[in-house]
Amino acid sequence: MRKRLGVDESFDMVHLDLVYAGRGMSLFFIDGFVKDDILHYLMKLLSRLEPEQLDPDPLDKLLKTHLPYVELGQEKDMNQAANLVLGGPTALLVEGVDEIIIIDARTYPVRGPQEPDLERVVRGSRDGFVETIIFNTALTRRRVRDRSLRMEYLQVGRRSLTDVCICYIKDIADTDRVDHLKSVLQEIDTDALPMAEKTIEEYISGQHWNPYPVIRYTERPDTAAAHLYEGHILVIIDGSPSVMITPATFWHHMQHAEEYRQKPLVGAYLRWVRYFAFFASIFVLPLYFLFSKNPDLLPESLSYIGPTEAGTIPLLVQFLFAEIGIDMLRMAAIHTPSSLGTALGLVAAILIGQVAVEVGLFSSEVVLYLALAAVGTFATPSYEVGLADRLSRLALLLAVGLFGLKGYVIGITFWLIYLTRMQTFKTPYLWPFMPFSWKPLRDVLLRSPIPLKNRRPAFLHPKDPDR
Repeated sequence: MRKRLGVDESFDMVHLDLVYAGRGMSLFFIDGFVKDDILHYLMKLLSRLEPEQLDPDPLDKLLKTHLPYVELGQEKDMNQAANLVLGGPTALLVEGVDEIIIIDARTYPVRGPQEPDLERVVRGSRDGFVETIIFNTALTRRRVRDRSLRMEYLQVGRRSLTDVCICYIKDIADTDRVDHLKSVLQEIDTDALPMAEKTIEEYISGQHWNPYPVIRYTERPDTAAAHLYEGHILVIIDGSPSVMITPATFWHHMQHAEEYRQKPLVGAYLRWVRYFAFFASIFVLPLYFLFSKNPDLLPESLSYIGPTEAGTIPLLVQFLFAEIGIDMLRMAAIHTPSSLGTALGLVAAILIGQVAVEVGLFSSEVVLYLALAAVGTFATPSYEVGLADRLSRLALLLAVGLFGLKGYVIGITFWLIYLTRMQTFKTPYLWPFMPFSWKPLRDVLLRSPIPLKNRRPAFLHPKDPDR
């Protein structure tokens, strides 16, 4: 065990040689991963043992009598026991016993379950998932007190042995989907999961060059619980506060908890505003560029649309520079300390909003419509969809710049066909819009009252769809 764990080469790997009840014993654990008070208490109990108290079956006596702890196990394979120690539990080796006792008295450095930044609500719970898997499963069980809730454990990564949990309600979720997801996770062959859920997504989605996400992420336990009741399957990865929701159509990425924290009519209004912001972020900027290059397409009443001054550089180049500038500011904001965030905003407003227009680098209309597109992107609940929107908008801008009106129409058509042909775990991405299904589409377009929304999504094949 000393050789397997590299005790002499790692300062935080602790090995204690002990003698209790006349038997040689050894404890192996990682400093910082164990609860010192629990381990100290168990060692005090062992120090009081007499040799005859461990006869005739020392393993059975220790597990059932002399080690009063709730999480005890045993392991025959020494390599597996070493892997367990690396995950946090303590290994107890006893002279004359051919099995290793595993004491799971681990603890991890962890932050508090604070409200996630990306999914804030005006009214509602303020707790969120953290980077420790056992905390996340506890937050989920707190909201799903169902006897058929299942938390299936497995490890992924040859070297990292990352803890992964598949969470679903057995009486609701489709068994075939659960088995398929488990088989995909078990077949992942990689050294480690350095980016946790994002690494797993690239293995299970199978659409590497597709910018649109086919898996939804959430850091809110109430959102995760709501999807469990619908029949979705959660994937919880140790080391990440983001829980994966599978499968997830395009419309799932457009939902937000705030819609269900308000009255149905208000929630429906907020949903429609969000839809408008999303589509405006993609289509308004290329449409303005199209009308600017082809003013004859505008009726007389809308003839004011278009730049009043041409500017020193072509309009398309202005848009491209401005798009890149917005992304540069976004990345700068991520890397800027909070105390300097206000200063960065002032610099951005002065440089892009005022000086760039005054020197003729940008026209004022470009700044206006780019700001509208940026607001629409940030109003999109899913951060991943927002990033994909930027690429779609840039592609549509280039199509209009190269082919004019035909490029705009063909670009939108190609975008719709692309999303229509996409699938998320063998489910059409745009369901229930394509293929069309009226009742589920009504729930997508409107925030239905909770007492009337008693149908689980049909594409999940739930076992009790009408409850």
